Amino acid sequence: MGYRVAVVGATGNVGREVINILAEREFPVSELAALASNQSLGVEIDYGRKQVVVDDLATFDFEGWDLALFAAGSKVADQFAPLAAENGCIVIDNSSFFRYNPEIPLIVPEVNPEALEQARAHNIIANPNCSTAQMVVALAPLHKRARIRRVVVATYQSVSGSGKAAMDELWEQTRSIYLVGNDVEPEAYPARIAFNVIPHIDHFLDNGSTREEWKMEIETKRIIDPSIAVTATCVRVPVFVGHSEAINIEFEDPLDDDEARDILREAEGIEVIDEHQDGGYITPIDSVGQSATYVSRIRRDPTVENGLNLWCVSDNLRKGAALNAVQIAELVAREMFGG
Repeated sequence: MGYRVAVVGATGNVGREVINILAEREFPVSELAALASNQSLGVEIDYGRKQVVVDDLATFDFEGWDLALFAAGSKVADQFAPLAAENGCIVIDNSSFFRYNPEIPLIVPEVNPEALEQARAHNIIANPNCSTAQMVVALAPLHKRARIRRVVVATYQSVSGSGKAAMDELWEQTRSIYLVGNDVEPEAYPARIAFNVIPHIDHFLDNGSTREEWKMEIETKRIIDPSIAVTATCVRVPVFVGHSEAINIEFEDPLDDDEARDILREAEGIEVIDEHQDGGYITPIDSVGQSATYVSRIRRDPTVENGLNLWCVSDNLRKGAALNAVQIAELVAREMFGG
């Protein structure tokens, strides 16, 4: 049995990755529509060994389509996702537009697949923020064993999280500074990103946090447990792909590093690489093109009761966005379509 699947924002980094993963995981597609603005009409996108031609989202009729995977930002989701849903199409949206609506489920399939039942009311499912997605995959199995009281996380987020223009800016700044010796004025970011880090992602809130930091707090509570306290510092780093996170966890119950390591090794979607030697850990470049959420540097925090530290890395374009969306689609096919 196959499904009619539309990918919205098909020409962007995440949209292309969604199409790639649909082919890679052999999702049962009977017909695929690649949708974008009319500026991209006629563009051909690889879909496995085939190619699909981009169609105009503005004139597309969603009636009779089973799934729409949106990877085009909040404005597009606001305008077109309800239209698709009203026509009976199940929408999986990667933007932030629906994430904080209590009537719309926010799902990471390894963590809270049961939330899918809530999707029947509106035919819309939200995909979490990329930095949240990898963190909750690592936190959830530990929470089941020892109940997490508090999380302190510092992120090291790649420029691909800001889109193609930011990736181009890192490349141009690096080339100009390293090869020519000329500085380049930033455009995508408020400060130079090449050979630098920027402790600022998204806009600032009244309390001094940024919206990215707020997202991690709110989304973790929605996906795992509203009782978990989360505080985050989100930093943009000069890496093209791959988000890293240094996570400090305080538990209600005792949990030593050896047991935590064993739990994570058995958890779905996680690979543990944790040897106490040079290179015995994951780095963002190692995660590129991989589907796993990697965990390294698992160790006790002796400064608090029942504390652990760990290092978490994932390809943000895959697990943080495209792969999670496709995994939700697979969940929908099994649980809602009976496939």
